[in-house]
Parts: sequence; C-alpha cells; structure tokens
Amino acid sequence: MSGVLLADRYMSPMTDSDLDEVAAIEKLAYEFPWSRGNFGDSLRNGYFGVCLRHVTGALIGYCVLMPVVDEMHLLNLCVTPTAQGAGAGLALLREAVRITHAEKLDGLLLEVRPSNHRAIRLYERFGFATIGRRKNYYPARHRAREDAIVMRLSFATEGADGAA
Repeated sequence: MSGVLLADRYMSPMTDSDLDEVAAIEKLAYEFPWSRGNFGDSLRNGYFGVCLRHVTGALIGYCVLMPVVDEMHLLNLCVTPTAQGAGAGLALLREAVRITHAEKLDGLLLEVRPSNHRAIRLYERFGFATIGRRKNYYPARHRAREDAIVMRLSFATEGADGAA
C-alpha cells in the first residue's frame, strides 16, 4: 500500500492503472461523465490526480487538479455514490488544499453546477466563496446547458475546515 494512510482509507497519486476504476465511478456518479481519455489526458499533461481508497483497495473517490499561474484549479472531485456523505469528499478537498500549499500557490478555484447542492454546501463550509458564474458551462438534460458557479478558496481567508 502506498500513499497517506487515513484510518481505514488512504490517498495515493492517480496513475494510468487507476483509470478504468476512475472512469467506472465517474459513470456511476454523473449524468455527463468525463471519459477515461479525459483522465488519461490530464495525467499526461502533468495535472495532479489523487485516488482515495479503502484499505481493502476499493476506490472510494478521486480528484484532478490543474496548476494555473498562481492558483490551483480543481477540475474534478468525485466520490462513489455508495460512499457519499461519509467524509470522503472532505478528505479529498483537504488533500487538494495540501497539494496546492505544497506547490506554493495562492488559492484553489473550481466550478460547480448550481443544482449540486451537496457539493456547494461542502465547498461553502470549507471556506470557498462564490466569485462568479459561467453561463451555459455544463451540458444538461432538460435544457441546452447549465451555468457553473465559480468558487475560490483564498489561503488568506481559508476557513477552519480548510486548515492544512
């Protein structure tokens, strides 16, 4: 087992050997999932991929981070539906902040669907602030597109849950 041990689960860098599992969870969790190729391209482009696994080896969740100039962009954070609500998303978010700090970047930026109330609550609790909106950003089933709420965590104003 490699990575950082967290009680009954551990974090490790995402590799090509994780991509089939990652893509399978992505399809379970999202109506408009990233493809296996999207994840592979992210790794080949030098983005940070993180896997959260149970000590049994089962994949619980993952995230993908892209450094951009002076901040990190959280491109994807996903927890398998059967493990949602048990702190895995918070653990991944803390790891994203740890990596961002380690890279000496000023903050963490993300987009989230306005309809994803659970994620928005997590990000707000963590200290993210809404800084804008991207019109027609996401594909949507019952309308042409869905906006994205743009949120940012600035380390100067980081919330208590976001302390590294």
